[in-house]
Amino acid sequence: MKRSLQQIAEATGARLIGDGHVEVRGVASIESASPDDLVFVEDEKHLPAALQSKAGALIAGEFAASLPCSRPLLISDHPKLAFTRAARLLREGAPLETGERQSSIHATAVIHPSAVLGPGVCVEERAVISERARIGDRTRIGAGCAVGAGVTIGRDCEIYPNVTIYPGSTLGDRVIAHAGAVLGSDGFGYVRDGKTGRYEKFPQVGRLLIEDDVEIGANATVDRGALDETRIQRGTKIDNLVHIGHNCRIGENVVIAAQTGLSGSVVIENGAVLGGQVGIGEGARLGEGVMLGGQAGVLPKKVMRGKGVAFWGTPAQPLRQYLKQLATLARLAKKD
Repeated sequence: MKRSLQQIAEATGARLIGDGHVEVRGVASIESASPDDLVFVEDEKHLPAALQSKAGALIAGEFAASLPCSRPLLISDHPKLAFTRAARLLREGAPLETGERQSSIHATAVIHPSAVLGPGVCVEERAVISERARIGDRTRIGAGCAVGAGVTIGRDCEIYPNVTIYPGSTLGDRVIAHAGAVLGSDGFGYVRDGKTGRYEKFPQVGRLLIEDDVEIGANATVDRGALDETRIQRGTKIDNLVHIGHNCRIGENVVIAAQTGLSGSVVIENGAVLGGQVGIGEGARLGEGVMLGGQAGVLPKKVMRGKGVAFWGTPAQPLRQYLKQLATLARLAKKD
């Protein structure tokens, strides 16, 4: 959907230089942009390439404001963030809260009579919505999804194909769950009988609660609590192929990259960042703003503190200390 630069400037908080009546249809990289596209420049060294591109308009930092430019400019303190918001505006067209999306239930979908669907809900082919489920306004349930009994899904959610949501789970507003995600499955909890050596399943009767604006990647799995709850708080972003065990509590605006695994009862506080293939042992706690590099390992019950501090290695330790150890090992290897 086309938008004028004036509309984009108002929506993103950017300062417009040039003709606000110019319209763009989409966003693109500098290399592939057409006259209908918007591009962004975060670093001044990339500005010449952007100015030579075919883009219809540019989003850039203050460094571009005083330079002569034949195309309109949107000046922002955070060009990448403004570009992200502009892309969403162009993709979605009118804001979702206007309620313009029409309800659509595919003929092959199976919806229990006791389920409650809000205005504008779309349910695609072969999706199953079980008894007492509640689906909020303008939410889309993709093809082949299974929504269990008593599940609550908020407004403006996007549930992509083949997502499974176990009974009793709760999702807030604007949650995105990508294809193949499994939400609310039983945790991996067993008790060993010392006499027979057999393992008996510990009760998995808790629930999963996902707050507003959370995104869950493709084929990620999030277990419900064993006796209480697993909770993922507002704004957290979880990559593909991540596993979150039972009773975990993930704070607000946490970022977890692909193939990371969290054992049961892990606590991650607000603003933490986990790289790819991180492993965290049972009962460990990551403090606010802690950063774990790729393949870092955290031992069970370990408490890690340090807002903005990067940790690496197994067991994870402050990056500076870890690099010193690597350098020492390299010197010892040379002596041999």
